[in-house]
Amino acid sequence: MNFIKNNLTIYALAALCLSPFSSFAQKPSDTFPKEISLVVKEKISSQLPWSQRMLLSEMKRFPEAWMLDYNKNPKWSYPTAIVLEGAERIYEKTGDKKYYNYITKFGDTMVKEDGSIVSYDLSKYNLDMLNCGNVLLYLYQKEKKEKYLKALQTLRSQIDGQPRTSEGGFWHKKIYPHQMWLDGLYMGEPFYAHYTQYFSKGTDTEKAYNDIINQFDVIQKHLIDKKTGLLYHAWDESREQAWANKETGLSPNFWSRAMGWYGMAIVDVLDYLPQNHPGRIKLLSYLQSYCDAIIKVQDKETGLWYQVLDKGGEKENYLEATGSSMFVYTMIKSVNKGYLSKSYKSYAKKGYKGILKNLITVDKNGIVNLNKCCAVAGLGGNPYRSGSYEYYVNEEIRSNDPKGTGPFILACLEFEK
Repeated sequence: MNFIKNNLTIYALAALCLSPFSSFAQKPSDTFPKEISLVVKEKISSQLPWSQRMLLSEMKRFPEAWMLDYNKNPKWSYPTAIVLEGAERIYEKTGDKKYYNYITKFGDTMVKEDGSIVSYDLSKYNLDMLNCGNVLLYLYQKEKKEKYLKALQTLRSQIDGQPRTSEGGFWHKKIYPHQMWLDGLYMGEPFYAHYTQYFSKGTDTEKAYNDIINQFDVIQKHLIDKKTGLLYHAWDESREQAWANKETGLSPNFWSRAMGWYGMAIVDVLDYLPQNHPGRIKLLSYLQSYCDAIIKVQDKETGLWYQVLDKGGEKENYLEATGSSMFVYTMIKSVNKGYLSKSYKSYAKKGYKGILKNLITVDKNGIVNLNKCCAVAGLGGNPYRSGSYEYYVNEEIRSNDPKGTGPFILACLEFEK
C-alpha cells in the first residue's frame, strides 16, 4: 500500500477509474490493472442517493481534491470548487466526516501557513481563480485559521484591481483585454457576494453589492440575443478580436456551458444578496428570461441540451453533459427557492431524467460516470480559438469532468430535498 503515498501514482490510478463499460470514455479499457482494486475496494452502494454516489465516485477517482479536473500536480483550479460545494452540502446533511476531510485536506494542501496559495498569481487578474475562494470561505467559517483569512484577503484584493470595461464590467483575464465572458460571472460574482455578506460592513457592503449587480447588467445589455433570449459566449468591447463581430463585438455562437455558468451565477449570487436590495428584482427578471430561453432549445426527446444550443440538428453537434447539468441545477434550485413558478420543475425534471438515462453509466464497483462532457472551450489564445460552430463541436469530449459532475451533484441535492 506504500504506493498510495505517492501523489503521482494516485493520480495515475484515479485517471484509470473511468467506467470500462462507458461507450463515451475517452480511452476505454477492457480490464482494470490489478492495483486498481486497492483504490475502488469498497463498492459504492446503489441505495445511496445519486448526490452521494457521484461524490464518492469522484473521491475514488481523485483521492485528493486538487486532482479533480485531472490535474497532475496541486493546482488552484476553479472546477474543484464546484465538486467541493457539493461535498460541503452533503457533509452538512449527513455529518459524515469523510466528506469534510476531503474538503479540509484541499485547503491545507493549497494554502500555505503564510496565506499564499499554491499556483495562484494575482498579477494575472484571472477571474477563474476566484471560484475556489468559496471553499476557503467555508473552511474559514468552520476553522478560523489565519492562513485562510490571509488567502481570502488576497483573492478579494484581486477584485479591486481587476481590469474593467468602460461600464465597469470585469475583463475575464488580463490577457483578454476588453472582454467579458459568461464564464466570468460564475467565477467571480458568487465569491464576491459571499465574501461581501460575511466580511463587509457599512457603505462598502452597498458599494460591493451594486458592483455585483452591474456585472449582470452589462452582460444583459451586450450579450443577449433579442430574438431567442439566449446569450452569446463573450463580448469584446474593443471589437479587436478575430472572433468578435465588428459591429456588436459578440462571439458567433451560443455555447451550452457558457450559458450554464451564467445561470448558476444568478441563482448562487441570490443566496448572498440581501432581500431588500433592489438588484434582486433585476436578477430575478434576468433569471426568468434565461430559463424561458433555454427551455425553447431543450431537446424534446431526451430533455438534454446540445453543445451549441440552437443548432441541435446540425452535423457533429451532440447532447452535452456539463451544460445540461448546469441548466437542471439552475432551474430546480430556482423552483425550490421560489424564484420561478412550480411549472418550471417539469422541465428541470425532464432534464434530470435525461441525464440519468443517457449520460450516466455505473460500473461493477458502483463507480458512477458522467459521460459526454466537453473538456474545455474558450476564445482567442494560442492556438487561436475562433468560436465557430466547428470549433465548439470538435473540442475534446471526456467523461467525469468536474465541470459536469459538480453541477450534477448540486442538481441531485436539490431534487433530494
